[in-house]
Amino acid sequence: MNILLLSMSAHLTKELGMAPGGEFRQAFSEAKKVPNCVVHLGDRPIKLTIQRALASLTWWQTLKLSWHIMSKESISKEQVERCKQRDLLEEMLEQLTGEFPAFSRVFVAERDLYLANSLQLAALPIPCPSAPLGYIPAKVVGVVGMGHVPGIVQHWGRVDQDAIPAIME
Repeated sequence: MNILLLSMSAHLTKELGMAPGGEFRQAFSEAKKVPNCVVHLGDRPIKLTIQRALASLTWWQTLKLSWHIMSKESISKEQVERCKQRDLLEEMLEQLTGEFPAFSRVFVAERDLYLANSLQLAALPIPCPSAPLGYIPAKVVGVVGMGHVPGIVQHWGRVDQDAIPAIME
């Protein structure tokens, strides 16, 4: 099933003439131009996310997902552009929740929590004994998928550190 999901992703990006993760590569290129900029890769490993998502599906949902993946329906560049609109993105996430509720939890809700935690940790003050306050503030730019922004905002400042290990198993 992992291979099927990766195959679907490769098929879509090839069909659209897009490089997977292109926006993150661009962000990295821009970050290299900033002096003393530290790039922090703060997302949960994709292999773990896929394993958790697949493990949460029922037998029937797994069969249904396999059918969706193997059918490889075409997607147009116009549809991708429409996905960039927040309302359509939210509508698609609601459809995903309807068909595969566990996928929404694993790919969206859990990652929102993980990303919020990761960004908060990156934003902690940097100890610096020579600074007047003993630290210097961290400057962080988070590059995340648009669909994760509302969840990150919701969790910001409220992440329970005890909840993180459970979403890493």
